Order: sequence, then C-alpha cells, then structure tokens
Amino acid sequence: MTVSCNCYALRQASRRVSQLYDQLLAPSGLRATQYMLLVEVEKLGPISLLPLATHMIMDRATIGHNIRPLEANGCLTLAVGEDRRSRGASLTKAGRKVLAGAKPLWQRAHAIFEAKIGPEDSAKLRTMPRRVAEREFSVEEGQVDAARSALAAGPARLEETGSCP
Repeated sequence: MTVSCNCYALRQASRRVSQLYDQLLAPSGLRATQYMLLVEVEKLGPISLLPLATHMIMDRATIGHNIRPLEANGCLTLAVGEDRRSRGASLTKAGRKVLAGAKPLWQRAHAIFEAKIGPEDSAKLRTMPRRVAEREFSVEEGQVDAARSALAAGPARLEETGSCP
C-alpha cells in the first residue's frame, strides 16, 4: 500500500535503514542512534546535553535515554554543568575504543545500503533528508485550532484540508 504522507514514508524508510544498521552494529553492543551519538560527542568535544540534542534534532529526554546505557558501559562520562542543572557529555577512552570497533560495522551497513539502492540514489537520499532536517517547521498561530475544527467537522472536512489518508 502506498501512502502519500511525508511523515509516514520518512519514518518507514528510517525504521528500515535503522534495522539494517542496528543488525550490523549488534556485535559492538551499540544501536545506530548510540553510534551516531558517540560520533557527535567525539566530533563536538565535551558538550552539554541540550545543545547535543538540538544538534541531533532530538528532544532532551531521548538524548538522556540513549546516553544512560553509554554512560553505564563506560563509553561516556557526564559532568555537572556550570548551572548544576545541565550535564556535559565526554567520550571516554573506552568509548573511543568501542567507536573504533563499530566503525567497520557501520561502513559495512553503509556499503550494503549503497549496493541495494545504488550510489546515485543513496547520495540523493542523504541530500534530501538533510534539506528537510535544516528546515524548522513551525505551526503558525491558528493552525492547531483549524485542525481541531476540521477534526470536529468530520472525515470529509479532514480530506479537504490535505491530511494524509
């Protein structure tokens, strides 16, 4: 079944790609999100969790959920920030070792993806989501109320507003 909903299509594709990377990263003990988090902490240096979450386009709770096991297994350390409410993440020596061991697995997943999709389409697939991620989508004043009104008006009205099936 083909659905013309951008959100649904992107999430389906994201889950499928994450499954591939998660399967290949499994021997390292990391999931794709954790691997990417370690890469970003390594690249950005000691960084507070809120800016890290913003950079990765994740909410603070999701960053915390992914950081806890990385801290527990010694890949990251968390230090209390200047205002005592914030926490800063740093990659440990063990984290660098785990990251280095996982890199060939990540590269293998990347190669499998490229082989299945093709290098040209893979490049396009990296470009388009980056363009989407760079956009800040905001709901303008009145749009939520308009959506609630459409919902109250029933299914026919929802179809007129362009909602996904």
